[in-house]
Amino acid sequence: MPSPSATSARLWSPSHWPTWLGIALGWCAARIPAALQAGLGRRLGHLLWFALPKRSRVIEANLALCFPELSPAERLALARENMAQTGMGAFEFLRAWWGRVSEGSPRYTVSGVEHLQAIREQGRGVLLVSAHFVHLELCARLLCAHVPVAGMYRPHRGAAMEWAVKAGRLRYACAMFSRDELRPALKHLKSGGVLWFAPDQESRKGDNVFVPFFGHPASTLTSTHQLARLSGAAVCVFFHERLPDGSYRLEVQPPLADFPSNDATQDTARVMAAFEAMIRRSPTQYLWLHKRFKTQPEGARGDLYRSP
Repeated sequence: MPSPSATSARLWSPSHWPTWLGIALGWCAARIPAALQAGLGRRLGHLLWFALPKRSRVIEANLALCFPELSPAERLALARENMAQTGMGAFEFLRAWWGRVSEGSPRYTVSGVEHLQAIREQGRGVLLVSAHFVHLELCARLLCAHVPVAGMYRPHRGAAMEWAVKAGRLRYACAMFSRDELRPALKHLKSGGVLWFAPDQESRKGDNVFVPFFGHPASTLTSTHQLARLSGAAVCVFFHERLPDGSYRLEVQPPLADFPSNDATQDTARVMAAFEAMIRRSPTQYLWLHKRFKTQPEGARGDLYRSP
């Protein structure tokens, strides 16, 4: 294992200086007043719609697949609003990692924490699963004010960004485990801890199965089933949304009954069905720019995201 001094020397090598400059700018942006962040975020999203045409097409393709009942004009309006919400979400991520979150700012309500407390009183851990809404990091930080929560995450490729984001998350999370740190994550769950993660995106690492998502097959990790089976933890779904007045609503749902079963695919489908129900409640705030349907069963349609 490298020494702390060697690790520090690597982090400050010239190759990481551009990343550190970006982190410094992000740290400053995280301290902009929330109302100004929201306005700047929307403008950023409008700019990104034109600056990132490939990602804009991904959003449009996902919405065409998931909301065929909408007219093309309605889907375009939804897509453009989603990119504006994504711009706002960029500032919310920065605020969660490096900004100030004080009592009463931001304003929010939370319900369902009693489910977590009741499960923990039984000596069981809790897998807290949520979907990739654009404000997930800020809402996770808000929840940590009510119950100790650890996180499972995908590490950043760059060492400087990985260090800065992990340090920011550890300001509010009681622990952070990379997706490769299975043993300590299981130990945390078996000791009665709460572990949050978002298993709704496609990943090349891990055991994937195809389950329905908005009526179409989506390659999905079976992590929720596997972690629950190995740890004996209960599984609760965590929903959060940004309301029109700028406040947030956090909702921890009751534990999934009879979970896990003996069928990993069935359990994974149940989790994705719960996510779909949440997304339908707030479709503009989901991270639609992810290529959710990129991998398809053999013989299925061609690449949905191929440029025309």
